[in-house]
Order: sequence, then C-alpha cells, then structure tokens
Amino acid sequence: MRKRNTVAKLNRTSSHRKAMMRNMATSLFDHERIITTRARGKVLRSYAERIITRARKNLHEDIPASRALHNKREVMRHIRDRDIVKKSFEDIAPRFKDRPGGYTRIIHLPDRRSDSAPMSIVELVDRRERQPRELPPAK
Repeated sequence: MRKRNTVAKLNRTSSHRKAMMRNMATSLFDHERIITTRARGKVLRSYAERIITRARKNLHEDIPASRALHNKREVMRHIRDRDIVKKSFEDIAPRFKDRPGGYTRIIHLPDRRSDSAPMSIVELVDRRERQPRELPPAK
C-alpha cells in the first residue's frame, strides 16, 4: 500500500528529476565529492546510498553468479557510465564493507551569492584525497 510515500519534487518533472539524480550520482561516484543545493543533496544522499548498498551485496562470497549479475544490472539502471559502475563495485563498495550504512555526508556551506540558495557539499565518508599532480619545473 502506498500510504503517504512522498518524493521531493525539486520543482521538476519526474523524467528531469530522474535524469538529474542519475547525473549527480555519477558525478558523486566519479569525483567522490560534489557541491550542490541543500535540497538536491538530501535527495542525492538517499539515492546514492541505495546504489552503494546494492553494490555491497556482491561482496558476499556465497552469492550466486545470477544474483551478482542482477545486482550489477540494478546499479546500471541508475548509473549509465560503465567505468563508474566498475569503480562502484571494485573500489567504493569494498571501502564500505564493514559500514552498515551512512556512506555519504552533507556539509553545509554558506548560501549562494546570486540567489541565496542554501548550498552544501555531498561527499563519500571514506573519500580518498586526490594527490595534487606534479607540475613541471619552471623554466
């Protein structure tokens, strides 16, 4: 039964909302940190955590191959980039193997200057810091 299940509409059509969440989740898994509005961040957090939980299910040793393939296809419904899907199963899911949930965090930022929209950072909890690339010596 339905009974008051609500979805944050974010002032968009359902197809636009679905595409936006897919794109934001792909960016989150790729960069492991994104800056967005607070309302979008709250929706993205639950969306991304469901995807990570699905990817974690493949970490069990006794999972049949058909179930592992099903889990991968379920993740591919939400993330269309094959490289990011591979990263989610091989890199992100093993990092959260012992964590029972809460894979992302929301850090509040000051409001955006142009329209005063409340902003926030959505990032993975065990985020790997990117090493700054070495610049060639000055001539």
